[in-house]
Amino acid sequence: MIPSFRSDGNLPRGVHWSSWRELAARFGTTRHRRRLLSGLRKAIASLRHAACRVIYIDGSFVTAKPAPNDFDGCWSVFGVQPDKIDPVLLDFRNGRASQKAKYGGELFPAELPEGATGRRFLEFFQIDRRTGRPKGIVGLRLRSLPR
Repeated sequence: MIPSFRSDGNLPRGVHWSSWRELAARFGTTRHRRRLLSGLRKAIASLRHAACRVIYIDGSFVTAKPAPNDFDGCWSVFGVQPDKIDPVLLDFRNGRASQKAKYGGELFPAELPEGATGRRFLEFFQIDRRTGRPKGIVGLRLRSLPR
């Protein structure tokens, strides 16, 4: 279950496991947010095709911000079939422009280190960049999502 936001607009610390239905109901509150959800859904379909089992959603999309620019997140590499991954999900050039163009957001392999901090993306996304405080993200188990 996705908890209420803290006073700073972030989710409380930790990974908050969700169903697609709950994620869409909670964060698909405007036309713009529903467009972002549509792109996320396409990225999830692509990752499922490659046997990805878990994705984590972060960024302003899972905050109280009324109009997030995009979604951010990461996906677990465990069990993924590399030959079936959409090459766009592995293209990090030009500020991840190809990911943003195709899916409306950007996703990173969860177990790889983020460049500036050296933290794995799964850890990196659980720290507020502005304050350095821990914050929450949303986890989705892809096997449990409707196709």
